[in-house]
Amino acid sequence: MSRTIPIPRYVGTGPAKAFGATVRSRVHAYFKAQGTSMKADARIWPKVLAMLALFLAPLAVILVASPPAWAAMLLAVAMGLGMAGIGMGVMHDGLHGATSNKNWVNELLGGTMYLLGSDAFTWKLQHNGAHHTHTNVDVIDQDIDPPELLRFSEHAPLKRVHRFQFIYSFFFYGLLTIVKLGNDFFSLARAARDPQHQDRDFRLRFAAMVGVKTLHLFAFVGLPLLLTSLLWWQVLLCFVIMHFTCGVVLGTVFQLAHVVEGAQQPVPDTEGVIATDWAVHELLTTADFAPRNKFITWYTGGLNFQIEHHLFPYVSHVHYPAIAPIVAHAAEEFDLPYNVQRTTRSAIRSHVRRLKQLGGVR
Repeated sequence: MSRTIPIPRYVGTGPAKAFGATVRSRVHAYFKAQGTSMKADARIWPKVLAMLALFLAPLAVILVASPPAWAAMLLAVAMGLGMAGIGMGVMHDGLHGATSNKNWVNELLGGTMYLLGSDAFTWKLQHNGAHHTHTNVDVIDQDIDPPELLRFSEHAPLKRVHRFQFIYSFFFYGLLTIVKLGNDFFSLARAARDPQHQDRDFRLRFAAMVGVKTLHLFAFVGLPLLLTSLLWWQVLLCFVIMHFTCGVVLGTVFQLAHVVEGAQQPVPDTEGVIATDWAVHELLTTADFAPRNKFITWYTGGLNFQIEHHLFPYVSHVHYPAIAPIVAHAAEEFDLPYNVQRTTRSAIRSHVRRLKQLGGVR
């Protein structure tokens, strides 16, 4: 049975509205005082090269050296880690327009999504549009509206199977990018039916999507079949391992930001109103984790600073550690929660406890 709710309007007054204006003015003042652009600096380029190398170099080794199956599978794990790194640390900022003041640079880095076999247009609709505008709002934010075996929203129907989701959820995270290979077509079909996109030529977009996914399959399945001694099932297993590794990393990082203890899930009233300012809504529905872990910050593209990312998606993630204290101080000043888990391990534990709560486990 389908569930629908009105598209929310955020109506905040008094201190709730003042928080957003205050934190924006202070962060902008920080960059002005530093004489620094909000976009990425030279620190981004070693990461771009490292993640592309981690993703593509193992494939080159497989194609040239034709290693035994066990070695190819280990290389597939490395490719999956690189694939996730590209998604978080290269593509993500690019598609938010946060890497550079030059659109072509953002489009180039955002276009690395096509290397992963996915689609930038549909990703922008779901992520930049629905998720960032209506974070943790049931039904509208698809990140908390997964298939029925998972229950990420406290407003979704509760089923018996959900009591075990804290055990099996991580397996389904591993299917994230594999499923997206096909789901992109359904997302494109939904966009084509949306009146606000009627000016676009979706036949051309469909053809381009078919081409991108065909090239992805040819590079990571077809070429190993043609150029190596691996058996067909070994090639397919390597392909699945690559995507599964990527999916577990991405799925876990995504959920540590929004499906943890303290991250609220407000719903609009009958008139479609959520009674707070948008900036406060983002603060209430989002969480940071491991803010002092430099490797986690580097590898996840700053997605462990999810509060800062949601408030300032146009700012490059290389600046999040610097602006996080500004955001935290403003939240404290306005007596608002600033949800942060000090370590990745504690964030995972909080996520598991939240999965239990959402599954009806007492």
